[in-house]
Amino acid sequence: MALVTFISDFGNADYYVPVVKAKMLSINPQLSIVDISHDIALYDIAHAAFVLRASYNEFPKGTVHLVALNSTSDITDGYIGIKLNEHIFVGPNNGVLSMLADHDPGIVVKFSDIHIRNSSFPAKDILAPIAAKVASGAAIHDFGGPLPSIKKMMGRQFKASKKQIVGYVLRVDHYGNLITNIPRDVFDKLNPGKFEISFGRETLETIQQNYDEVEPGDCWAFFNSLGLLEIGINHGHGADLLGLKYDSSIYINFEV
Repeated sequence: MALVTFISDFGNADYYVPVVKAKMLSINPQLSIVDISHDIALYDIAHAAFVLRASYNEFPKGTVHLVALNSTSDITDGYIGIKLNEHIFVGPNNGVLSMLADHDPGIVVKFSDIHIRNSSFPAKDILAPIAAKVASGAAIHDFGGPLPSIKKMMGRQFKASKKQIVGYVLRVDHYGNLITNIPRDVFDKLNPGKFEISFGRETLETIQQNYDEVEPGDCWAFFNSLGLLEIGINHGHGADLLGLKYDSSIYINFEV
């Protein structure tokens, strides 16, 4: 199956998304194109990387992922294709693809000048044709040569000791829930049985299993489907009500 996903900050009110799709379909009308999101915050590489990292592995191995974000900005150093966990990603070399895993890609290709043209719309003119051809059976090596390393961006890292985990908010979702970078396996390994989660002016001493295990208006915390600690307020916008945002600190203190 020739499958391409598409993620961008283009929104859905203009012509940008349909013409990128049209370009791919003009190359292979049999392509199946799945929108991951076009509501990524404008120019927000961290947001795009978080959404793509959380979702790409749910697609079949061999899926091609077209990433269109900041592709004309000064921080972009050409266009690349990478192979990561049996998935192919095509996008700008601006750091977004470096945030998809905690290890380097198995294959990195910088697209050669013969496939690059001056364009104010590289997602359509450069990336879409390559993504369509790779999804149709071409190899990313057909479009360029090896690149020793890609431009890297580092997200905030949690810190852990026997007494405390210090993490940060990675994402405030559509509901106002706060997704942190504190992983369940680290919490389980360090948890002596009694702990306190501290954020803003609130503290919790219990981990729930789901959103609705507390009364409306009360705070909850649980480990979500990504295995990350998530915090919010039942039937409330947690970020606004708690005064928290992207990169806010979250503390888990252990009694040892």
